[in-house]
Amino acid sequence: MKPIKACIIGTGFVGLAHIEAVRRLGFVEVAALVEPDAKSAEVHARELGIPRWYTHYEEMLQDREIQVVHNCTPNHLHFPINREVILAGKHILSEKPLAISTQETRELLRLARENKVVHGVNFNYRQYPIIKQLAYMVQNGDLGKVHLLHGSYLQDWLLLETDYNWRLDPAVGGESRAVADIGSHWCDTVQYVTGQKITRVCADLATVLPVRIKPAQKKDTYERQAAAGEDTPEAEEAGEPVAVSTEDYASVLLQFDGGGKGAFTVSQVSAGRKNRLTFELAGSLKSAFWNQEEPEKLWVGHRDRPNEILLSDPALFAPEALSAPHYPGGHNEGWPDSLRNMMFHFYSFIREGKDPLQDKGDFATFADGHRSMCITDAVLASHRAGGWVEVHCD
Repeated sequence: MKPIKACIIGTGFVGLAHIEAVRRLGFVEVAALVEPDAKSAEVHARELGIPRWYTHYEEMLQDREIQVVHNCTPNHLHFPINREVILAGKHILSEKPLAISTQETRELLRLARENKVVHGVNFNYRQYPIIKQLAYMVQNGDLGKVHLLHGSYLQDWLLLETDYNWRLDPAVGGESRAVADIGSHWCDTVQYVTGQKITRVCADLATVLPVRIKPAQKKDTYERQAAAGEDTPEAEEAGEPVAVSTEDYASVLLQFDGGGKGAFTVSQVSAGRKNRLTFELAGSLKSAFWNQEEPEKLWVGHRDRPNEILLSDPALFAPEALSAPHYPGGHNEGWPDSLRNMMFHFYSFIREGKDPLQDKGDFATFADGHRSMCITDAVLASHRAGGWVEVHCD
């Protein structure tokens, strides 16, 4: 069977991660990439061993060999590119958020269904092995009725006033930042694990640094910043003050359609926290806690006997969770492996010729991306109103 041929649009941090994950599958070829700068596109294509490169995605869409497109561009480009990919009849895997408004995400979901293309959104945290096992445990009733769900997603990469990234500009990143960027992952993971959907929110948002210094030279996401007192090149020291309106922090009370209640906090200004997504489920029989930075461990809490630590081990997992782990216990699988699992399920769906209107795949779709944006919109509306707001997601 011929390999499925894919194109990656955008070769920043996440675009390169997509390329690496896809190549681990063995039945997909990264046949092309798209970057607006010709010199950069050529260099990346040569270094990565990708045979073709384009500077305009419209030109790439004329390439009949390309069957799947990965949209790894800044947020404001998700809608127009996703839309054109769908209309060109190619399958689409989009980075989150799916778009920057519910009007856009609703339109993309409609078009994807009408054109019967396979559509996915990269919510990869649901793909960790221990998360698959936990989802089975919840579904099997091991925790009892889950009544409390709480946690956080904390980072520090935007802690300093000199930290700057395109996500800070609402014209590029959207009206919401911390909630749309990392809160979306938290909400998707918890909803996936519990099978409960978020129906109401009450949110408090804050912009901790209302003015930041935009550097004269562009910096990549997660690029190393100079430490306090460290000498920097003169060009890097120059910059201009820029007003910031998007949130650095948010705390959100939640209600779920299964009767659960809870809360989460997101922050991109928490010193020492690099990528700490955590959540705890309190059930009528047991509790469970997971920390993404220690992804092989699941804490299980009991009332009447010692608590447990379940380690990721296929020998201990339910059959329903065995699609996720690929190594024996003790060989820890982390973020790159969760991304690989996302790609495997997405591309297997395509390889097996499944119908996106009839068949269910084990990956997040545009329907999940649309629901995520509905939650983000409700969070913003709640903060403005100062009270509870329903999540409307038609």
